[in-house]
Amino acid sequence: MQELQKLSEKLDLLLKKYGELQSENDRLKKTITEQLKSIETLNGKVGSLEGRIASVGLGQSVLSVNDKMAVTKEIDAVISEIDKILVSLND
Repeated sequence: MQELQKLSEKLDLLLKKYGELQSENDRLKKTITEQLKSIETLNGKVGSLEGRIASVGLGQSVLSVNDKMAVTKEIDAVISEIDKILVSLND
């Protein structure tokens, strides 16, 4: 009889842990989905910036130093954000 009670207690503990793991799994899935959306958004920004670079290149044979620096800073910022998201996904 005592063994049956111990098994029942162990089962209750396992069910509780299972519920906690399911909740954590759901939370992690939601986080991954949000991070993937952020990556898609940032990739869109990179594409837009690349398009701007191409159109500026067609419109002008030489960009001014300030324009080059501004575009480079924007691209670096977007790449940095993508890197941060990828690192957080790996954690």
